[in-house]
Amino acid sequence: MIKNASLFSPALSLALILLVTLISCSPEPAEPMRGDRDGAESTRGSVHEAARDTPLLASGIEIDNMDISVRPQDNFYRFVNGTWLQETEIPADRARWGSFDELREQSQEHVLEIILELAEEEHKLGSDAQKIGDIFRSFMDTLAIEELGLEPIKTDLARIDALQSHDDLAAFWGYNQRHRFGSPISVFVGVDLMQSDQYITSANQSGLGLPDRDFYLRDDERSQELLAEYRSFIARLWDAAEWGDGEDAADRILELETAIAEKQWTRVQNRDRQATYNKKTLSELVEMAPGFDWVMMLEQAGLGEIEEIVIRQPSYIEALNEMWRDVEMDDWKTYLRYHLIRGLAPNLSSIYADIHFDFYGRVLSGQEEQRSRERRAVSTTESVLGFMVGKKYVDRHYPQEAADRMADMIDNLIIAFDQSIRELEWMSDDTKEEALAKLANFNAKIGFPEVWRDYDCVKIYPDELVGNLRRSSLCEYQRNIGRLGQEVDREEWGMTPQTVNAYYNVALNEIVFPAAILQPPFFNVDADDAVNYGGIGAVIGHEISHGFDDQGRRSDGDGNLRDWWTEDDEEQFQARAQLMIEQYSAFNPIDDMHINGALALGENIADLGGLNVALRAWRNSLDGGESPVIDGFTGEQRFFMGWGQIWRIKFRDEALRRQLVTGPHSPGKYRVLGILSNMPEFYEAFDVQPGDPMYREGDIRVRIW
Repeated sequence: MIKNASLFSPALSLALILLVTLISCSPEPAEPMRGDRDGAESTRGSVHEAARDTPLLASGIEIDNMDISVRPQDNFYRFVNGTWLQETEIPADRARWGSFDELREQSQEHVLEIILELAEEEHKLGSDAQKIGDIFRSFMDTLAIEELGLEPIKTDLARIDALQSHDDLAAFWGYNQRHRFGSPISVFVGVDLMQSDQYITSANQSGLGLPDRDFYLRDDERSQELLAEYRSFIARLWDAAEWGDGEDAADRILELETAIAEKQWTRVQNRDRQATYNKKTLSELVEMAPGFDWVMMLEQAGLGEIEEIVIRQPSYIEALNEMWRDVEMDDWKTYLRYHLIRGLAPNLSSIYADIHFDFYGRVLSGQEEQRSRERRAVSTTESVLGFMVGKKYVDRHYPQEAADRMADMIDNLIIAFDQSIRELEWMSDDTKEEALAKLANFNAKIGFPEVWRDYDCVKIYPDELVGNLRRSSLCEYQRNIGRLGQEVDREEWGMTPQTVNAYYNVALNEIVFPAAILQPPFFNVDADDAVNYGGIGAVIGHEISHGFDDQGRRSDGDGNLRDWWTEDDEEQFQARAQLMIEQYSAFNPIDDMHINGALALGENIADLGGLNVALRAWRNSLDGGESPVIDGFTGEQRFFMGWGQIWRIKFRDEALRRQLVTGPHSPGKYRVLGILSNMPEFYEAFDVQPGDPMYREGDIRVRIW
């Protein structure tokens, strides 16, 4: 579901990130509102006024957010959210603000209350309460942090300074996998996509300070300005550390990162689960990249006993093999020093934290202010002890009634998806049989894990913020690589219960819905079912559909990569997928930047499939009866309005541009307009006719599932 900046926290390991698919919202710009067309729906105003006298929870539609001066046939997104878009201001400390962010803020408030209570008292050393309270206190102790300066990283600096040769560098990259900085290669352990009952080690491209390779390689004026800002940031951070000539260091670091970026795969390439699965024996890897001491690196990484490894980007590894020894050791050491301080800057004294925010917050994301220290302390606490905090969150805030109804909805969505597969006219019986078998093997997790994560390996002290973070990183790394040779843990969660999000895990063929998302506008226990099916029901359908999107369809019901498609069905699917790529690539959210239809394909397929199957499930739930008119809207209309209102969002221009480069999710507006323009049921519900902006000719509408 939602994709956010904290996904790389210990709560969601790199291994799991590469296997799960999220339903994220992304930022989107406001635009001028349009008035009604002459003679169109003259009663709509009176319906709206009547709705104000009806209790809000009767329908679940947030009436006050609507703009009834906009016809739904013209711009459904603004019809549902227009007043909210016009009146809402993005908080100064945020890059975007929408329904997801509102719930996240509420979740953080609940977590903050818990943490503050624990931080106010002394607790037994090693207890959950002590660890939660002390990690929070260690972040809030600004006096100690300021006095320490760079003292917390002196041991790491000494280790970098001691490097003498490129072989030393390879060993350092292996050793430092536990801390994840300064290495162009990242190794991790995850479920084997070809044999999902076992774990395997994988190697992935890494090593950049900007969010994506394209930030280094685009030659338009705005991209060049951003690169100049990044260079200035490097120099400022370097000079603040008093390490010498920051301008020279910035030039060398930027040159080296650009060389790495030129060799990396694009995000579209990295989506391809078959292309990124390249299993090699250790001897085959050494033969493929003989200039790099893989044996030494893996030994230092604690992976010296492995016999096989999956190389996600073979051409990148081959290119890196050709260049890494040509880079002077002094340049590599400069690069390592920079990435050490860059990664830890938010947790060091204010001079470093402020410089870090100026670039990553203001320049890259458009934030006007940094989040309060208390809020950042909450985020740090959750990043280190997320499930420990989550256990306490569940004790206080778990919506049991919502979870029970959610389970029923999931069952209904699975039945509806089964029906949809059986009725597909374009798919052969052989492929349908495989698809149905996969669907029958889906597993659903709701609320919180049955087995809570063990944090015994983390020692937390109230006056050692960086030390706490380092021990946490080591603990999580050891937990990750310790899975090798073990039975696959099917109880593991990749998100904490207090996370407003959801995901599909392809290797385990499971859908997961944390407790915090079971709230309005996604799910309202007091509302009519229509809006709930349009909200959380479509989210459920979205996650199920990820098992059958352009990448999910490549795995079978056991989570193994396997081609179960006939040749004709493959062609039929690809033709429909190409239409969707073309549709979304035509959307131009800002400047001359368009949505990358190929990058967003999986999420858009999941949105379309999810909303279609949710509509069928809701209709099934009526058992042949009629849905009442509530607040002046029919059940079908409320269903689509439920979808429209969960994607309300505003964001700063910088955040939108970043989203279009890095994010696989279309901005919220297009998740509404793009999907609904493909659904004839929406046309019928709102009388959409040829010539209306929401109308799309029948031969270019997409229907896959």
